[in-house]
Parts: sequence; C-alpha cells; structure tokens
Amino acid sequence: MIGRLLLLFMIVPLVELYVLLKFASVTSIPTTFAVVLLTAVSGSMLAARQGVVAIRNFQMALAQGRVPGVEVVDGILIVFAAALLLTPGLVTDAVGITLLVPWSRRLIRRGLLKRYADRFKVVTFTAGSPHESGGPFERGDWGDDNVVDASFRRSGPEPPKLK
Repeated sequence: MIGRLLLLFMIVPLVELYVLLKFASVTSIPTTFAVVLLTAVSGSMLAARQGVVAIRNFQMALAQGRVPGVEVVDGILIVFAAALLLTPGLVTDAVGITLLVPWSRRLIRRGLLKRYADRFKVVTFTAGSPHESGGPFERGDWGDDNVVDASFRRSGPEPPKLK
C-alpha cells in the first residue's frame, strides 16, 4: 500500500507536468494558466454546492431513521474531489470535476461499494423498548449504564502484520 502511494505521488505530478506542457505548446502559456484557474475556481464552486447537497442528504437520512451509508461515501468522494481541484493541473481537475458530477459519482460509488463492501460486516441492533413484554426494562435488569457489551468476528483475510 505504501509503495503504491509513493508511486502515485511520483507519477501524478509527472503526468500533470507533461499534460500542462503539451497543452501550453498547443495553445499558449497564458491560456494554460487561465484554464487551470478557471477549472479550479469553477470546480471549487461546484464542490461547495455538492457538499451542501451531501450534508442535506445526510441529515435527511438521519431524520428518516436510515443509516446514511451512501451519503457518507458521497461526502468522502466530494472531499476527495475538492482536494484534487486544489492541486494545480488539468488531469487532477478533470478527475475532481468527474467526482462532483452526481451521475458519475454514483457510478464510481457503486464500483467502490461493490469492490470493498465484502470486507466489512455491519450488524445493527436496537434496544428493547420499555413497553415490550418481557423486555429488560420490565424484568428490571437495568445493568450497568456505563458498560457496552459487544463482540466481533473478522471477515475476510487477515490484515498484513506491521513490522
């Protein structure tokens, strides 16, 4: 994982530099600067707007009593897109703007969830209400309010050992 990130941090700037130089040779240096600034400003405005929509969707999911899983993934993708838009370059701006367009973000989110969903197992439960027959409140086993009892089972392969 660290090797991939290191490779990514070395390759992306080189690709950006190559694309910027090619674009500048086809157009001009002032045009290249203008395009980079325009994509950054317009992308930042779009990121702010999509961020507000994502927060509103997150709040609506909570108000409806749903777990806001899709909304959280959308929020993460929007933050990632905003970070890409802050990076000067045409390739990162194109990827960032692609992540901000709702229909393309939906496709990317679907692919990410399909790839990584089997690595997590989510178990939800609800506490019994005081009006349920035989529930903990009716029987009087209140327990210790400061203790949460939980267990987990690892799903998937073992993670690599740290050295």
